Amino acid sequence: MSEMGAADFKAHCLAVMEKVRRTRRAVVITKRGVPVARLVPVDPPREKDAFGCMADKTVSIGDLDKPLWTEAHWRDFERQRKEQWRAWEREWRASGTIAGKRTVGLPPGLGRNRASRSRARRCR
Repeated sequence: MSEMGAADFKAHCLAVMEKVRRTRRAVVITKRGVPVARLVPVDPPREKDAFGCMADKTVSIGDLDKPLWTEAHWRDFERQRKEQWRAWEREWRASGTIAGKRTVGLPPGLGRNRASRSRARRCR
């Protein structure tokens, strides 16, 4: 380990840092002969292997082959979806809006069937 005055370090800072990096030896920086800082080499970065780098970050929960939803869950979901659709249709028929937003034309699936359309054309 070598010593260097603060004024010399200030004048040759980049060269001193390069020497520390190359030789991997620390330099003590002094001010009026009193040590104030130590410039030490940084440990070289470890190369990470792509395989297994996430091994400690993952967690397996439960059976991966088992479906998340049972048949009862799916039936309940379908029932709720149909109820929501009916509520939207009622709202559309009553006020011409769905969730308070004005729309142009009927939303998909709420259009008239072909028979009523052809009847409407004949009445014109």
